[in-house]
Amino acid sequence: MALYNPIHARFERFCKARTFGHGPHEDLMHDSLLVAFEKFDDLKDKDAFCSFLFGICRRICANLYRKQNESSWLDAYDQMQAVESQGEKNLVRDDLYKALDQLPEEQGEALILFEIAGFSIRETAKIQETSEDAVKQRLHRGRKMLVRLLSDEPKLSLQEK
Repeated sequence: MALYNPIHARFERFCKARTFGHGPHEDLMHDSLLVAFEKFDDLKDKDAFCSFLFGICRRICANLYRKQNESSWLDAYDQMQAVESQGEKNLVRDDLYKALDQLPEEQGEALILFEIAGFSIRETAKIQETSEDAVKQRLHRGRKMLVRLLSDEPKLSLQEK
């Protein structure tokens, strides 16, 4: 618990952003923590616990997204929209999360980790197992694409660029 408590809030924000429209974030947190507990003895450096936990969470998300049928995601999203469509703040957040979901996975995840979960560029690089320069590039490109997706410009698909 001593390793987990300092990162709990950021981990929860990360899970909320990753599961938006796809189900409850608590399930993702639970599954990730369960695997982390089971594999805890494999962790050689306790300072790497954050990367260890977020890596597990990323792999669980990737596996779930591969397994799920597209229509079941849309049904869950429609249910979430009906509940959360109260107020301007929720609409803006919904639009942002939908746009984040359209970004390439590495860019979207970098933005979630840095902007939403509050990790530094160095921490984000460690979690994504890449260099700091790669994270900076992902953030730059991701922000540019978000501006396009959220602006009133004609909508471009990601394949058209």
